[in-house]
Amino acid sequence: MLRTIRNYYFYSGIEKDAYNDIKKDAYVSNFEVWKILHFLMAAAFGVMCVISLFNTLVKPNRPLYLAGFLYSVFAIYLFFKLKKDSLVGQLLIYLSMSFLFLIGGFISQNSPTNNAVTFIVFLLVMPMFMIDKPFFMTIELCAAAAVFLIWMHGVKPYDVWRLDLYNVTSYTIIGCFLNVIANSIRIREFVLTRKIKTQKDTDEMTGLKNKGSLTREINAFLTGGNDKGIMFILDVDRFKSINDTYGHDVGDHVIIQLGRLLEGRFIHAHEIAGRFGGDEFIVFIKDTDDPDTAREIASDIVANVSKSVTLPDKAKTVNISIGIALYHGHEKNYSELFKKADTALYQAKADPQNRYYIYE
Repeated sequence: MLRTIRNYYFYSGIEKDAYNDIKKDAYVSNFEVWKILHFLMAAAFGVMCVISLFNTLVKPNRPLYLAGFLYSVFAIYLFFKLKKDSLVGQLLIYLSMSFLFLIGGFISQNSPTNNAVTFIVFLLVMPMFMIDKPFFMTIELCAAAAVFLIWMHGVKPYDVWRLDLYNVTSYTIIGCFLNVIANSIRIREFVLTRKIKTQKDTDEMTGLKNKGSLTREINAFLTGGNDKGIMFILDVDRFKSINDTYGHDVGDHVIIQLGRLLEGRFIHAHEIAGRFGGDEFIVFIKDTDDPDTAREIASDIVANVSKSVTLPDKAKTVNISIGIALYHGHEKNYSELFKKADTALYQAKADPQNRYYIYE
């Protein structure tokens, strides 16, 4: 029970590792939601500022509405400058919440005989729009409530302040629980979405990226203003013969072994490895177009395949051919670079003495 409570309070109802996996997705979601909210805040404060010019009831709050409008505009500017998944962006959101609580406090101070309606609305609404570890929101809400009650103790009549004490305390607790519930629901949506996306982009046999995922990721790199990369197309030599001689189960096992080898070899963020289809695999290395590096990687793959990928007949070895295309920023999309690597692959297969070939 304690572990369940801990998970809900610190990791939104899931385990720590699972939470860390989707934390960046939650940051991006917060960023997009609060960017829109700041546009709405700017509009609302702007409208209230105009109304205060003609309405004597809200006239005392005119400086607050103007400050809210200016802050919202400045925050919108920052949202367009910051990265969506940055920690600074999340801190800006908490700063905006603190600013709104401060606005709510000043509005309440300007109407000391009235209860803190605006402040309480903020206590209930804001936790619904923030996805983060719930204990952070608990600290935010409790700190805001404590500051507000201490602040208003000498400002409001005691009977009004006492009612605010009951209401603010109650709604702070409710706001904390709402944040836990909202977080757990949204986080589970992220987990489910990530799982579906992973299944969609994963080759079932090898666990590597599938053709669709390879095409999309490499194409995004090529069209993203980058000018260096290396594409390798790997193909098992005489794969049909392996199937005919040993059966399709052995052929599938060869594919699985090759997939495991590539998965263990290419694990860094600048490396992409996947199964294109059949017995063809693709490896893409970002941010380098050095031919010597390409040869070194190709030689390493060829040597490891001969050692690690086995057949029932131990006297026989599995060999692969590799076509290589160097990307210098000229090709406009994935298909153009793939054609060059594929041409190099056929040249490598035509020369049994040379297991890989660089397109020229």
